[in-house]
Amino acid sequence: MALTVSPELVRLFETYTGHPDSLAAHLAALTTREVRDDPLIVATGTDVVIFPGAGRDPEVQGFRLSTRGFKELAGISHLPPAVSSLVKMRSLDPDGTLWRREAIRLLLATETARKANSAALWRDVIAVEAYAGREQKIAEMVDYTCAVTERYLRLVLEDDSLLTPEGHRADYLEGRGRDIGATVPMNAVMVATFFLVGLDISHRIIRWFKRHEIDWSRAMVLITGRAGRTTAGVTIATNSVCATIVGCSNYQLPLDRIYIAPHAPAISVGSPVDIEAVRAFEEPLRQLWAYTRTMSELGPLMFDGYPRYWPAGAAPPVMTADTTEVSEMPAIESPTDWRALTTRLRVVLEDPRQLLSGCVTDYAVKQLTEHDNDPARVAVPGLDGVVYPPLEARPNA
Repeated sequence: MALTVSPELVRLFETYTGHPDSLAAHLAALTTREVRDDPLIVATGTDVVIFPGAGRDPEVQGFRLSTRGFKELAGISHLPPAVSSLVKMRSLDPDGTLWRREAIRLLLATETARKANSAALWRDVIAVEAYAGREQKIAEMVDYTCAVTERYLRLVLEDDSLLTPEGHRADYLEGRGRDIGATVPMNAVMVATFFLVGLDISHRIIRWFKRHEIDWSRAMVLITGRAGRTTAGVTIATNSVCATIVGCSNYQLPLDRIYIAPHAPAISVGSPVDIEAVRAFEEPLRQLWAYTRTMSELGPLMFDGYPRYWPAGAAPPVMTADTTEVSEMPAIESPTDWRALTTRLRVVLEDPRQLLSGCVTDYAVKQLTEHDNDPARVAVPGLDGVVYPPLEARPNA
């Protein structure tokens, strides 16, 4: 059956919107003209770009996959969920051999990584400025984590009846059991590695933003593209890049100037950075921000006197002794608030909106802003004040 339309009514629709020559498009153009000289900050899943405005060159700061030490620390932080995945695989296919093959592969990779690890590696090769003075502690944590993982994998390969959720939590994740001689929970390792990554990224971005002397009251912020898993980071409260930028502004950036636009044109900065290619994205992204802004500004014009919308932001809920569930990552009272820190580990896994690596990024940037961006003065939960003893690969060896 042929589809029929009314050309006259469609023309009315396109007069306001849905057409490049529409009234709304002209309004967006006027708004873009008003903000042409304002700083535009665009964050992708891997980089932050500043378009200073007034025709000045953009600048790019990488913060994730190209960051020194990111993949190395991620490999360590991934060990607990990797081992947990083996537990799940065995429960799904108890008579199969896949979990065993994967356990052997993980064991070999862990042994190889442990041999390569040293304080010199972290100090002289990976050489992250924010980790200066902590290289020995990081190496001890990595060695311990690999050794405990090796012990656990060998244990369950010898007796797969021990590969249960209860035994896994007690022996490996929480370090309460006696079978592998663990003294520090793997939960502490995950928090420490996530925090160290957030510490490095936040330290560099805070310093970078300070050099630009941004007027945060006029800053235009867009979070574009995919960050982490496909369902993650689509709200201010669940996007760790938002938390980083807000914290780096010393909490001066108004939340209503941040827009998350996963379907916006994806900036490709190149390697090395191609400034001319990056510059080509400024006009369409500035127009996108301006159009989003001007449409939201129709709200108070049309409905003055009614309650306004305001972003909920990222203010975390405070847990009590009776708390049994949370809908957002809870507030952290101190670097030793392990109930909140471990709850966050659970939340970033269970809540598909969360970025896994953003577990404690907001806490890292908050600590940096309170300590004049000096990583040495920040307490790293799970690392500072924690003793990671040297271990042989096998217990009682």
